[in-house]
Amino acid sequence: MIETIWQSVSTLPGYLVDANKRIFWLYLASAVVMASFVYYATNQSRSLKGFWHFLFPRSVWLHNSAKQDYGLFVINRIIKALTFTPIVLTMVPVAIGISDALETLFGPSLHLQWPPFIVVGVFTLMLFIVDDLTRYLLHLALHKIPFLWEIHKVHHSAKVLTPFTIYRSHPVESYFYACRMALTQGIVVGLGYFFFGSALSMFDILGANVFVFVFNICGSNLRHSHIWFSWGDKLEGWVISPAQHQIHHSDNPKHFDTNIGSALAIWDRMAGSLIRASEAKGISIGVGKYDAGHDSLWAIYYKPVVEAFKVLLPKWFIRKKQDNQ
Repeated sequence: MIETIWQSVSTLPGYLVDANKRIFWLYLASAVVMASFVYYATNQSRSLKGFWHFLFPRSVWLHNSAKQDYGLFVINRIIKALTFTPIVLTMVPVAIGISDALETLFGPSLHLQWPPFIVVGVFTLMLFIVDDLTRYLLHLALHKIPFLWEIHKVHHSAKVLTPFTIYRSHPVESYFYACRMALTQGIVVGLGYFFFGSALSMFDILGANVFVFVFNICGSNLRHSHIWFSWGDKLEGWVISPAQHQIHHSDNPKHFDTNIGSALAIWDRMAGSLIRASEAKGISIGVGKYDAGHDSLWAIYYKPVVEAFKVLLPKWFIRKKQDNQ
């Protein structure tokens, strides 16, 4: 166990050099560059010292909520290694199941003889779109299903936002997202095999899907930050900007359950839950009067489970009573 814990902690610095992680150094650097435009556009007195304080205000980075995020970043990595990593849904059986189901319904695999670069392009785009859609659907469920909301409330109980807030989640939610990823990859690989055969590959940059890389390099780390960066109304109808995601974290009830999408705004646009940055300014972060009481790391771990059971148990008692009548 001690060895597993040590290995889990020792891998955390590797997040800075992994293009599949949000805090990859290049994504962080691009966020700093984008933040510099905001700084120079909103400050008449400009200096390197001023820019430093603009990026790293003590009131944000040393806030108790931010300190909780740093702790969760480490502890959740250990919990994942010790518990659900061995039992998480895996991609291979899902892919085989999808491929077999398609062959049962439509006959042998098509194995279309398209030019390789088109096959790779289609497969890469499918991975990105299906991944973004399943993120949206799971995120929507976490907001709309009461007992799941108690789990997801951990993320929304952040009172300040930093790039580490992406890792502010309950282990139960992390398990759901891990299964979602395996399910997504399995679906796309199964479809890809049926249409194109086993010669599947992805356009990537430094190992990350090219679309994911572009999205992350375009300020993904500003989504969880105090820096307001909007793409403008037209683009925000297609892609969720950093400012739009900050609206998603607003403690204003008018903003609850809006901008649920991860990268693409089209899902929210179709559902009528899209808010552009121009429609909401001067927001504050958190769950407002619905404060979850996540005042410590211990509370963050145990309260969501307790509250989720409180939501579920009354329904269980009702069903049990009805069954006994």
